[in-house]
Amino acid sequence: MARMTPIPPEDCTDPALAEALAHFTRTLGFVPNSLLTMQRVPAIAMAVIQLNRAVFAADGQVDLGLKRLVAHVASTASGCQYCKAHTTVSATRHGVSDEKMAAIYEYSTSPLFSPAERVALDFAMEAASVPNGVTDESYRALAEHWTETQIVELLGVVCMFGVFNRWNDSMATPLEEVPLARADELLGDRGWEPGKHVPGA
Repeated sequence: MARMTPIPPEDCTDPALAEALAHFTRTLGFVPNSLLTMQRVPAIAMAVIQLNRAVFAADGQVDLGLKRLVAHVASTASGCQYCKAHTTVSATRHGVSDEKMAAIYEYSTSPLFSPAERVALDFAMEAASVPNGVTDESYRALAEHWTETQIVELLGVVCMFGVFNRWNDSMATPLEEVPLARADELLGDRGWEPGKHVPGA
């Protein structure tokens, strides 16, 4: 059961925040309920949106689809079903095939993933774990495939989803219709379930 009711985007009273929220309607087709609860403190919502834009900037060096897979694996480490559903939608909207998304939990052995992708996803799992699992050895393996700038981009994704994972699990944020359906379609037979994020529960 949701612990805090999301405020509908049309009820936003801050013009700058209202425009920032509209960006998600244009790119995702809906505004995430996480941001609709955050908007009670507009400065927090705006800061998270600005971080989101920086992490997923179109002019970055790391593929946007892979960044969403990194976010998915980081959310897996944190146990956030809400963010796993969201990243299922956003990954497939950014060029990741349904087949590859459905194979995300077998990334270490699936031929759909390159060695560079595998080490990036390993890094995401280690960096999102508590306690942190990144070692000198695993970082060296990452650096064999990715530049320092690219590593900063990858870690930026993990850190941003650390915020979202903590937020959504603490708030039991209800899932929106699109990510709920998409995650169930692609990952439902692989152990994904909405848990406490069931809408209206």
